[in-house]
Order: sequence, then C-alpha cells, then structure tokens
Amino acid sequence: MSGSILKLFACLAMLLDHIAAFLPGSFLDMNETLFMLGDKEITIRLMFHYIGRTAFPIFAFLITEGYVHTHDRKKYGISLLMFALISEIPWNLARSGEIFFGRQNVFFTLFLGYAGICILERYKEDIKKCSTYLAALFLISIALRADYGCFGFGFIMLLYLLKERKVLMSIIGACVLPSRWIGGTAFIPILLYNGKRGFAKGKFAKYAFYAFYPTHLLLLYMLRVFLLSN
Repeated sequence: MSGSILKLFACLAMLLDHIAAFLPGSFLDMNETLFMLGDKEITIRLMFHYIGRTAFPIFAFLITEGYVHTHDRKKYGISLLMFALISEIPWNLARSGEIFFGRQNVFFTLFLGYAGICILERYKEDIKKCSTYLAALFLISIALRADYGCFGFGFIMLLYLLKERKVLMSIIGACVLPSRWIGGTAFIPILLYNGKRGFAKGKFAKYAFYAFYPTHLLLLYMLRVFLLSN
C-alpha cells in the first residue's frame, strides 16, 4: 500500500468522522440503528465515528514518513504551519459556527509533532537541549488546545521512535490510543505500507491533500447551514 493510498484512506475516514460530528442527524438518517452489538445500538453516526478514529494514527504515521522522505525539511514544516493557519477559520466554523473557537485544528498538532521530530534528530547528541525543547513543544501543545493536543504530539514522537520496528510500533500505538481496538485498526493499512509515494506526485498532488482539510470543513459548515435553514 503506497503513501498515496494511505492518505486517501485517512482523508475518507476523517470525512466520515466529520460528517457525523458536524451535520444534523437528519442527514443520511445518521441516528438510525444499523444493528445491535450486545446491548449497544450501532447507528450510522457511531459507525462513521468508529471509522474516523483511524484517521489520526495514519496522519501521524505519515508525518514521520514525511520527515524521512522530504527533500526540504524546512519547507515541509512551513507548509504544515501555513495550512494550520489557513484551516483555522474553516475549523472554527465547522466546530462552533463562529469565527473564533477555543480549540485549534489538528494541523497544529501535526506541525508540533513534526517540529519535535526535527529536534530529536538535530539534538540527539545533546540530551539537555533536546529534553528542554521537547518539553517546550509539549507545553505549547497543551496551551494551544489543538485537536488531539499533547497526546497527539506524544503519539507522533512515539511512532517516530519506533519507526524501524513497525510491528512493535503498531502494538504499542494501538494500546495507547484512547479508542484502542477501534483506532488501532489504523495500523493494519500502516503495516501494509510499502514505503513508496504512489500516484500522488508533484506539488499539485501534495497541496491537494493539504487543501482537502480546510476545504471539506468549509463545505460541511455550508451544508449544515443549508440543512438547518430548510
């Protein structure tokens, strides 16, 4: 499974999760019961959320791969930060319907995780500096209150440190996820990753994947406004 397929899989999972989170229950009859799991009702909304739990682990893994394979690590980091800023208003609108919201979007978490990887590599011979800078990023991740927050930051660090031992990475990664077995299924496609970029090559494809995040959030917000006004 190429990196391009992983990105598509993660984007689809994220889209389903956000459909369930941001659109009213009347859309696709999301509160309709699909089946019973023991005494638990599994609705379309809940199923979408279950699938959505796989998105962040894949995006976190792709950040570690991005660091390894990028030709310009500074530019890669700037791109993550730029889209974190671009995505903020669409994120705020989708989450609260307002321009301002008290939590930040997941691109900030991905950026901080990437910055942490850069620090790990640059200062790996200087434990004091490395620890200090990583602690500072951890505190920033708490203060920003970005999606997945300090857990997301630490999770990206964990995946990077275990990147050479993917089976162990998958086991530990699945165990530390809040959703465990649900989000842990993300490691099935991760283990099938072949290390190749795949069909998405060139700047257009790269930025198209980045742009999907703010674009789909804005479209979901507009769709919610339309549905609630009719």
